[in-house]
Amino acid sequence: MYQMTTGQDLPRKGRAWPSLVVFIAICLVVQLAGGILTGTSVDTWYPTLEKPKWNPPGWVFGPVWTVLYVSMAFAGWLIWRQRSLRNVRPALVLFGIQLSLNLVWSVLFFGMRNPMLAFYDIILLWVAILLTTIAFWRLRPKAGLLLLPYLAWVGFAALLNFSIWRMNA
Repeated sequence: MYQMTTGQDLPRKGRAWPSLVVFIAICLVVQLAGGILTGTSVDTWYPTLEKPKWNPPGWVFGPVWTVLYVSMAFAGWLIWRQRSLRNVRPALVLFGIQLSLNLVWSVLFFGMRNPMLAFYDIILLWVAILLTTIAFWRLRPKAGLLLLPYLAWVGFAALLNFSIWRMNA
């Protein structure tokens, strides 16, 4: 039924790929929903805000987030594949929490146009990503490594969010 190789990987044949597609779809749906919320303000409200000089150009965000969401999906999938060897539920719950907080940030910052509440959310998001990274690392180091760029980017985004909030308060 399951082909065991290194003890790290479970099903390698047809059963593994559909679950990867599901993880990618879930993450990209969150990205799409966030993008829809962002689109309502990115061309009207966001340009009116004062931003620090180190604010990246707008075209950077889409490609960076796409890579991060796909990496996040692959990391989650690697953990999911460990489910018959280990208890992965706590790690996947953390994964869901950080994904939800990620979407809430778009609601708060762009949907509600509230950088202050968005800042509080992004701090919780960063902590949730850190906890998810640690949990993933313990189960499968490769999955934890895949989340490190996401953790770094959200740390940068938190500084940017804070700066925008303070500059426009």
